[in-house]
Amino acid sequence: MEDAIEVEIVGMKDSSCSPFPCDMTRSCGLYDCHPTGRLVPAFEALSEEIRQQYGERVRMKLTLIDDEVPAHIQKIIEKHYPPIPIILVNRELVPMGRISLPQLQKEIEKRL
Repeated sequence: MEDAIEVEIVGMKDSSCSPFPCDMTRSCGLYDCHPTGRLVPAFEALSEEIRQQYGERVRMKLTLIDDEVPAHIQKIIEKHYPPIPIILVNRELVPMGRISLPQLQKEIEKRL
């Protein structure tokens, strides 16, 4: 079996999941976290959707940087200055700047 794809969402405990309003248009493709507009509930909803669709082929990881920034994330921040939430697929920066199920599905499909 191939190695699982690792998706790492990086942000702060109280940060928002997107620069866009959390409203009924749901362009992010998630419903279980509405109307919080917060990273942690959005990550939980995203993880559940990804688990249902891809099973063990994709591992989801949430890294909160409120207290400590891991070295691999520090390097990405220093080089790219990405917006939070930072999305990494197999430790590679994906310039999304928000939690989005359709965009993440496209990135996963590229790697399967």
